Amino acid sequence: MRTSRRVFLSSAAAAGATGVAGCLGGGSDDGPSEYDCDTAEPEPVAELPQPVAGDPDADVVVAAFEDFGCPHCATWVLEEYPTIESEYVDPGEIRFEHWDFPIPVTDWSTPVANAGRGVQERAGDEAFFAFAKRAYELQDEHSLDAVGTAAEAADADPCAAIADAEHEPYEAVISGNRSEGEERGVGGTPTVFVNGESVEPTADAVSEAIENAL
Repeated sequence: MRTSRRVFLSSAAAAGATGVAGCLGGGSDDGPSEYDCDTAEPEPVAELPQPVAGDPDADVVVAAFEDFGCPHCATWVLEEYPTIESEYVDPGEIRFEHWDFPIPVTDWSTPVANAGRGVQERAGDEAFFAFAKRAYELQDEHSLDAVGTAAEAADADPCAAIADAEHEPYEAVISGNRSEGEERGVGGTPTVFVNGESVEPTADAVSEAIENAL
């Protein structure tokens, strides 16, 4: 799906409630954006490694498949993941991987995934996770302005991020992530694996699985 300069809006009914039960689909409406950038169309990118936090060589690997348009993913990232981050990621106990799995829930899903991967490629994994957190905080805005704001929160170029959201140069990377998720049996988001085993996307369940694997 190619997009033009626009806002990625979705009704609350289409997105669903903000629990952690999982997202399976939705719809969207379009509107104009007020963010003004004059950036060249980026070149397509075929390959990019997963954004990783924690110890990249850790024996315990936690992989989260997410959709930036999914409110349940926002709940996971903003309310559940911080416990995993403080107890296991920051101390280097685990390797945490982000995987893109745009269903898409809304028109926010694929453009923001592309913007995030551009931030990762230009500014690194830490910047990617900072971008992702802010993008989820701004999820209800569904706008190119929000993409730029999320990039600035990660100390990344907001206009480059907006260009990535508009032109989707990481389409092949994100499609590869989705294919990997499908092979693992991912049917909704968020889906979290601990050493290959699917776990309920809550801090308690993921922590228990990590403790059992350490």
